[in-house]
Amino acid sequence: MNQASVTPLENRSRLSAADWEQAALEAIAENGVGAAAVEPLARRLGVTKGSFYWHFPTREALLKASLERWERADEEEFIGVEPIREPRERLRELFRRTSREMQSHVVYSALLRALDHPVVQPVMSRVSQRRIDFLTVAYRQLGLDRIAASYRARLAYAAYAGFLQLSLQLGLPRLSHAEFDEYVEHTISTLIPS
Repeated sequence: MNQASVTPLENRSRLSAADWEQAALEAIAENGVGAAAVEPLARRLGVTKGSFYWHFPTREALLKASLERWERADEEEFIGVEPIREPRERLRELFRRTSREMQSHVVYSALLRALDHPVVQPVMSRVSQRRIDFLTVAYRQLGLDRIAASYRARLAYAAYAGFLQLSLQLGLPRLSHAEFDEYVEHTISTLIPS
């Protein structure tokens, strides 16, 4: 059967909850949490909004599932550097990975603007705490005492969140590739004690 002869009902049966979740994350990245609304997402996916209700009872259920999907992907990014045994190199690799412009970071920036939303706030609290805990452990493994490691972790996390805010929300001029690479290396040398 060619694609042109697929009816909306057949499209709906092929569309999964994951498709809706991914479309919601893309909309959030582009236009914020408010963009994850049923009708615009249905148009984006090329289906009727009735298709939505096959998978989710409410918009909040979709938002919750989408953010949980994003949270799992974020956690995998951190897990991806755990096999690196040497803590300094693990931090370097994490900083390099998180410096890449990816949808996950754009979603994070959009979520920062929606911290008053009851679905967003708990997810952002968990993600932020997990990230700070990971950084604190890494800094402790570098030999910093508990307090210094905690402070350095907060500083590193604030640098990440602040850079996203400056770049994505305040629209400061973008750095060239060379300038950005220099900035990342400067950040690494500043935040990782030798």
